[in-house]
Amino acid sequence: MPLDDLQTWFALTATVAFAVTAVLAVADRGVDIFGTTVLGVITAIGGGTVRDLILDVPVFWAVELSYVWFALGASLLAFAARAALSQKAVYGLMLHLDGFGAALFGIQAAGKVWDLGFGLPIAPIILGVVTAIGGGLIRDVLAGRQTLLMSRELYAIPVMFGCIAFVVILDVLPEYRVVGAIACIAFVTGLRSAAIRWRLTVPERLTTRPRRQ
Repeated sequence: MPLDDLQTWFALTATVAFAVTAVLAVADRGVDIFGTTVLGVITAIGGGTVRDLILDVPVFWAVELSYVWFALGASLLAFAARAALSQKAVYGLMLHLDGFGAALFGIQAAGKVWDLGFGLPIAPIILGVVTAIGGGLIRDVLAGRQTLLMSRELYAIPVMFGCIAFVVILDVLPEYRVVGAIACIAFVTGLRSAAIRWRLTVPERLTTRPRRQ
């Protein structure tokens, strides 16, 4: 299978994971099927949409509608099978796939922004993170939930580190772009999976209060 086709299927799988985890995240809010589906689709494609609007380029899902159809189908399926998908083993798998999706979309976005020469070298990192977490932020705001940025969940930071590493590779070792992208995606996915497995979080305080004498 050609590399481009493989990347597309990975991206569609990640899109499904984003949509499913979004639906499960708002399952306790009593949202109806329409609202749940909207939130699922927004989560799946929202980050990339914001990125492309900032870049002033055609929005990715308007060019390839498969992303919308997959997100829509996954959202409807997740709504209908909430009970089954909420089981610990299945939900854990979806969280790991969601972490892979964040890694994949973040690194792909950083490469896209780099190729366009937009705001180098900072914009590829910023928009990589925006692509990975933007849809989830929009979902949380609409659903009235605490956003990722306001929580201690180790989600955005691994993506940021991966995007920084990838930008360095693109600048210093561009001939290793493919290998570097795979390595960065693996790094982000691994760190996110470790955070899920061992419930790692961002420290509440970077410094401790001095003890009273």
